[in-house]
Amino acid sequence: MFAAEFEPAEIPTRRAARAADSEYDQGGLARALCRVLDISLHGVRLQTYTALHRGMNIWLRLPQVGQVSARVVWADDFAAGCQFQEPLAREDFEHLAPLTA
Repeated sequence: MFAAEFEPAEIPTRRAARAADSEYDQGGLARALCRVLDISLHGVRLQTYTALHRGMNIWLRLPQVGQVSARVVWADDFAAGCQFQEPLAREDFEHLAPLTA
């Protein structure tokens, strides 16, 4: 388990290659702290202190990786499962995975 940050993001929903995504403020939520409980190449399970909602797009700031875009696919109270818009690079995943053990 390790700490990370997330913030709402507006991400295009088309399947074609994406250009630069833009950030926006949703209801005053700028950044929020979270804990990464589990991570894979394609997604992450988070423990949050601010409620997330299914279908929300977020920017997730991961240690030594930086910002990645993700979509919330399920949310329950202060836990959420997110799918990355683009899979993590294998070397980034191999760096982060041991931190969740």
